[in-house]
Amino acid sequence: MELSVFNIAGEDTGRKVTLSEAVFGQEPNQHAMYLDVKQYLANQRQGTHKSKERNEVAGSTKKIKKQKGTGGARAGSMKSPIFIGGGRVFGPKPRDYSFKLNKKLKVLARLSALSNLARENKVALIDSLTFEKPKTSDFVNVLSKLNFSNKKTLIVTANKNANVYLSSRNLQKVKIAEAANLNTYDILKADTLLLTEESLTTLEQLYTAE
Repeated sequence: MELSVFNIAGEDTGRKVTLSEAVFGQEPNQHAMYLDVKQYLANQRQGTHKSKERNEVAGSTKKIKKQKGTGGARAGSMKSPIFIGGGRVFGPKPRDYSFKLNKKLKVLARLSALSNLARENKVALIDSLTFEKPKTSDFVNVLSKLNFSNKKTLIVTANKNANVYLSSRNLQKVKIAEAANLNTYDILKADTLLLTEESLTTLEQLYTAE
């Protein structure tokens, strides 16, 4: 698959780049993508939720009423779960939701997600993306010239670029990611994938070396 290379002004440079079949030409594996997204979302969970059990609730442990003769059920403490203010039975406890996935499966998931966007012609290429200083209006102008204004756009850079990140962080539909840190969730969530030439080279070197 060939892509035209655009510049920051939204103009076609006249050059074309062929995408690597090893990265953008894979048969998408739906289950691998599902597992990778599931792991990503699980890793976002703090797991700090907690409710108090009967041994943790503040209250008297004095027997409420005598054992027999009241016509009602036996009751030993106000901290019992059957009373208002009592402890909770089988409530949530702090836990770690993360789980392990094999490295090859995660690579397959990301290649599947990238190939999926390439099949749908949702991948674009720009020669470079740099700003002299952080300015959101300049970033919006670039997106407008590339016709990405109303699309959820994932922009991939080769390395961390502070000016690009700071210029885009107030835009809800834009996400900046480094090539080495791409994840399946962000790729699938995007309507369009915008790559710099340098990031494309990094991606192809990263995944063809696997």
